[in-house]
Amino acid sequence: MSSQFLLYAALLVMLSPVPARAGNIDSCLPAGVHSTDVVGVRVERGKGMTITVADKLRDLKARCRQHKLVDAKGREIRFYQLIGCWGNPPEDYQQQLARQATELTKLHKRYRVIEMTCNPSGDQRMRAGPPVPNR
Repeated sequence: MSSQFLLYAALLVMLSPVPARAGNIDSCLPAGVHSTDVVGVRVERGKGMTITVADKLRDLKARCRQHKLVDAKGREIRFYQLIGCWGNPPEDYQQQLARQATELTKLHKRYRVIEMTCNPSGDQRMRAGPPVPNR
């Protein structure tokens, strides 16, 4: 009976959809960022498909090095939460978007930046300004 239980347990571990490295990557994520958070949305065949932090990190071949996330080339990865999805934008929305663009320009010079959408539904009608280009 116990050997049968061990066999089933080993089989479950082997068939687990989470790779062994995922825990290592998750431990390197900054506070407030989870592997299931939505980074963006892409449209395929008329359907919006969400792109999660885990998807993006897999695409970048990210790994955890000395408690920091780095891409395949060893460049440190940083996350940036975008703004601009206001139903009714604040009075200073243009200044906020300009400040965001300046911050992103500085970050892109030094880090690999993952820009996290402010609107996981992908509806562009909610944006107060033009979409920030993905880099």
